[in-house]
Amino acid sequence: MKRRVIQLIIGLFLYGIGIALIVRGAIGVAPWDVLTQGIDGHLHLGFGVITTIISGIVLLLWIPLKQRLGIGTVLNAVLVGPAADVGLWLVPEDLALWLRVLLFAAGLLLLAIASGIYIGAGLGPGPRDGLMTGLHARTGWPIWAVRTGIEGLVLATGWVLGGNVGVGTVLFALLVGPLCQWTLPLFARNRDRLSTTAPALDPA
Repeated sequence: MKRRVIQLIIGLFLYGIGIALIVRGAIGVAPWDVLTQGIDGHLHLGFGVITTIISGIVLLLWIPLKQRLGIGTVLNAVLVGPAADVGLWLVPEDLALWLRVLLFAAGLLLLAIASGIYIGAGLGPGPRDGLMTGLHARTGWPIWAVRTGIEGLVLATGWVLGGNVGVGTVLFALLVGPLCQWTLPLFARNRDRLSTTAPALDPA
C-alpha cells in the first residue's frame, strides 16, 4: 500500500508539471484547463487554486451520483493544482514559438506518463473521471458520449470566458488517448487487465 501511495503522489505531481508545460506552450490547452484559464482570467486567484476549486466542485457533483471516494480521488483534487503552480513558477512565459512547441510536446508526453503512474496505482479515480463514470452509470449513455458532452461543455464555457483554445487543444484531444494507451500498461498493477481496456484519463 505504501508503494502505491508513493506511486500515486509521484504521478499526480508529474501530472501537474505536465499541465504547466502545456500551459506555458501557449498554443492551446486541454478542455478542463481552458475552463481553468477562463475562470482565472476573471477571478485572478491563480491557475492551481482554480484547478483545486473546480476539483472540489466536481466532487460535490459525485454526491447525487453516489460515487465513492478513494484516497487517489482526494489526493488528485488537492495535489495537481499546486503541482501545476510549481511548474508555472519554474517555466517563464512569452518564450519563442519553437520553444513553446517543444514545451507543449514535452508536457503532453509527461502528462501521459504521469497518467500511467497515478492511474496504475489503482487508488481511486480522479474527480473528473468519477463524474464521467457516475453520469454513465446513472444515464446509461455510452462513456464516449458522456465524456464528449462534459468536455465540450467545459471547453465552450472556458473559451467564452477567455481560455486558450488553439491547435494544442486539438492535438491534445487527438493524441492523449493513444499516448495513455501506451503508458498505462507500463505502470499498472494488473497489466493484463489494463492492456485490454481503454484508459480513463483525468486531465486534473
